[in-house]
Amino acid sequence: MSQLLVPYYEHPAVRPAEWAAIVAAAPRLYAVVLNPASGPGEAPDQAFAEVAAQLRAADVRLLGYTDTGYGRRPYADVAEDLTRYRDWYGTDGAFFDQVPSSQAEFRHCQRIAGAAWGTGCGTLVLNHGTTPHPSYARIADLLITFEGSWTTYRQLPPQPWRGTTGTHLGHLVYGVPPEADMEAEARARGASVHCAVPGMGDHPWGTLPHTLEPVP
Repeated sequence: MSQLLVPYYEHPAVRPAEWAAIVAAAPRLYAVVLNPASGPGEAPDQAFAEVAAQLRAADVRLLGYTDTGYGRRPYADVAEDLTRYRDWYGTDGAFFDQVPSSQAEFRHCQRIAGAAWGTGCGTLVLNHGTTPHPSYARIADLLITFEGSWTTYRQLPPQPWRGTTGTHLGHLVYGVPPEADMEAEARARGASVHCAVPGMGDHPWGTLPHTLEPVP
């Protein structure tokens, strides 16, 4: 059975029922991505701190969202984000977004992975959005090899992973209809972790997977 990775980018004070549904789904979750302000922000947010404590109490991995700018963001800025997440929200992992996928940028990503490990991250997720060079599997616990729409996803044939055997792959899909069997679709494409949400447009990750939506 594949597990759910939940990148839910809404404020807990605005969407308390949705965050309560995430906490209640704890046994089914691979991890939850915290993203208070396209990063940790400039100061701790009490509402996020409270929901982070609830998730930790439920033994859910907490990943701090950190943009790498496709390898262009300075190492010091990435390291500062990771330290803030750890100190303010007790994260035990990192979700690196906009990660490059070519071998040429691997050394930079290896260095920022070192920053993550240095701040105590036990889980490192790299969101390439496409299949990266196999070297990235050496530094990640999970590689996100697809992020895109359901229409595109259904047209994508299974692409065998040619890197290290046993590498965990994940897919993030938006615009997914409620009747879709996303678990079967992900498994057929080699992914053991997924997230499928109904949202579209500029902010699809402001919606929850159909299976986590709170009861009205």
